[in-house]
Amino acid sequence: MEWQQLEYFQTLARIQHVTRAAEYMSLSQPALSRSIARLEEELGVQLFERQGRTIMLNRYGQLFLKRVNRILKEFNDGKQELQDLLHPDHGEVALGFLHTLGTSLIPDLLGAFRVQAPSITFTLIQNHSYSLLEHLDAGELDLCLLAEPTETKLPIHWTPLWSEELFAVVPLGHPLANQESILLTEIASEPFIFLKKGYALRRTSDQLFQQIGVTPQITFEGEEAATVSGLVAAGLGVSLLPELRDINKNKTVQIRIREPKCQRVIGMALVQGRYLSPAATRFKEFVLSHFGKEQFANTFDSGS
Repeated sequence: MEWQQLEYFQTLARIQHVTRAAEYMSLSQPALSRSIARLEEELGVQLFERQGRTIMLNRYGQLFLKRVNRILKEFNDGKQELQDLLHPDHGEVALGFLHTLGTSLIPDLLGAFRVQAPSITFTLIQNHSYSLLEHLDAGELDLCLLAEPTETKLPIHWTPLWSEELFAVVPLGHPLANQESILLTEIASEPFIFLKKGYALRRTSDQLFQQIGVTPQITFEGEEAATVSGLVAAGLGVSLLPELRDINKNKTVQIRIREPKCQRVIGMALVQGRYLSPAATRFKEFVLSHFGKEQFANTFDSGS
């Protein structure tokens, strides 16, 4: 069996047309057909059901394709790893982060890192926690900045980095707008605007209201903190949000909550044991140093 046969098989399985697959790989159609025929002969089983030039994997082909995909991925990862070692100051980091971190923290963090490593580029995904974890598990992200993962079977290693205070956000003119601090119970009967279920911030907000034994009246559930803040500014309700720099600053007021303690911890997640390129490793170490990881003594392993 030759290595090229596996690549030909993978491409043909994807395109499912002999002529088009041959053109894609700059081969003649007879050469591709002979290669697949030799592969099937060596395996002792037919991999495709043929209908003229159009073909489709049978159940044996589907099973074999899973293995071939893994083999070729390991080979490509190995080539990439060697290239990374040859060019440690270049490369790309795939980073995921929560919506609420995108207003100031992520731009500031990436700007500080690029001063040290201007040749390293980033692919960014901004989303809620469970979507980021799916991207991480699929290998589409190297690292994520998010709240502590819960109820996940993935081998996620999560390191807490910093504590983020949550404020009561009310519109200008609200009766409590001039208060320096309040109790959460003082706004418990207000209409609330929250992020949707599944978002880390929503989970934290729900837990805070459970602590005081109150079920909040929720009038709207948004997908972005900026949208929630905008609806608060319009007088449609109040919310619990982290500090959002320059968003509706002149239309809303942030009030510190004395009790219960309103905060969440943001950390860095990665898949335990997965290869990280030198660029991703360098960024990971920069993040740990930037936030002074030593202030947190413990780490969380969702796989444990």
